[in-house]
Amino acid sequence: MLVTEVTILFKAGDGGNGKVSFNRGNRTPDGGNGGRGGDIYITATSDIYALYYLTTIQQVEAENGHNGMSNNKQGKAGADREIKLPIGSVFTDVHSHKTSEIRKMGDRFFICRGGDGGMGNREYRSGSNTTPRYAQPGFSGEQRTIHINLKLIADVGFIGFPNTGKSSLLKALTAATPKIADYPFTTLEPNLGVLDKKIIADIPGLIEGASEGKGLGIEFLKHIERVSLLFHCISVESQDPEKDYRIIRNEMKEYNDKILDIPEIILLTKSDIKTREEMKDSLALLKKLNRPIILVSIHNADSIEKLKRRILDDYRS
Repeated sequence: MLVTEVTILFKAGDGGNGKVSFNRGNRTPDGGNGGRGGDIYITATSDIYALYYLTTIQQVEAENGHNGMSNNKQGKAGADREIKLPIGSVFTDVHSHKTSEIRKMGDRFFICRGGDGGMGNREYRSGSNTTPRYAQPGFSGEQRTIHINLKLIADVGFIGFPNTGKSSLLKALTAATPKIADYPFTTLEPNLGVLDKKIIADIPGLIEGASEGKGLGIEFLKHIERVSLLFHCISVESQDPEKDYRIIRNEMKEYNDKILDIPEIILLTKSDIKTREEMKDSLALLKKLNRPIILVSIHNADSIEKLKRRILDDYRS
């Protein structure tokens, strides 16, 4: 299950308590210091489903430091905790509003510092008090409430109405295995495929009113904010392809008008079910939009190869 947003409390480990203890032989204080609490880090993963784990727990905690021991032995430090978030995750402290983003593998962020351990009674001995009977408690670890918002980082995005063949194209172009069926909303979450190191995202179908929450809403439009090229899929079965195009563009504008600046190619899908003559009117309407148009069908190997070449070429608007 793909989870794209979650808010969770991160709590570093508390420091261990200092120890009150005396040597059995000479009664000198020998209580050790508590260990430091574990820190919390966020690291990158390529697993886009990694956020799901955070929905199964109430908070993320690092290990507490261990208490000090007799014989001047310091408590063991608490283990650090690393939480893996998918590349493309934007995480924000809900109080300070400080925001960071995971952009690549190897990214690592320090989130919360563990508390220091308390001092044992040995640390408090002095000339005026040779047998101190108190020790310091450990200090609390830092805690932060973090909101995480996943925005998939893809090179190419497929958008369009439901049932326009986006998932079938993704499967034909890459090794992806999306669920495919002849009814709307088969794709309930983005699918990713890789074509010669270029990541392609198949975005769940939009409908008119998506920006107002209809259908699947616009939750998944955030995943195309950073793509370098959009393929707008319109089926040859459409009764009014120009209207379909403008509806989707309007929903994009309502979500974030900057998306409209992303270079775009129109894919007239399922082109095998009509002749060129039968598609003449649709092509005439779409040409008015001043966008490149590619006819494509998963049953036409030449059209798939042409689409592959267009994806792999550097696109210039």
